[in-house]
Amino acid sequence: MTPRQYSAPADPREVLLEIYAVNDAMNQLLLSHLNSHAWRAELPGKAGGGRTIGAIFAHLHNCRIRWLKNSAPYLKCPAPLDPYRCTKTQAAAAHKKSAAQCLRMLTDALSGSPNRRVTKFFRDGWMPIWPAGAAMWAYMFSHEAHHRGQITMLAHQLGYRLPPQAWGGIWNWNKLWKQVGLKTRPR
Repeated sequence: MTPRQYSAPADPREVLLEIYAVNDAMNQLLLSHLNSHAWRAELPGKAGGGRTIGAIFAHLHNCRIRWLKNSAPYLKCPAPLDPYRCTKTQAAAAHKKSAAQCLRMLTDALSGSPNRRVTKFFRDGWMPIWPAGAAMWAYMFSHEAHHRGQITMLAHQLGYRLPPQAWGGIWNWNKLWKQVGLKTRPR
């Protein structure tokens, strides 16, 4: 058996930025397949005990805004979402805007330039400040992945299970890579 031929190793910074570009495509995929009745559906268990799916999507967007304002104040921030009133359409549009700005922030944070503007990652007022870099990227990506899992689980528990194109689609990285216009494949 002949070993597969691979091109030279990719720059890890480029790959991290590609993955973050695909990150919002995953959120958009869930949004596009989510049953509208699930958006504000009452959660199982104690009334008022937790975020609705709509509130989780608003939380993701609003966290991005906080990261942008605190870590890259020179970038324009989109308007926040009201977790109790925003619609799926508003959330989808807001996510596209905040994802684009976060990608700009991460591009600067991960650059090797001595003149980069993003040098610190302010997650929240009560959290320690980190140097901007790979841990910043990992925190941002894992935060969203965590909530995608919550959304998928809640939709199922509420009786609005996402179709396989959604829950399986977030794992089809080759297709997502093409969807966001990347010229490479996952690497």
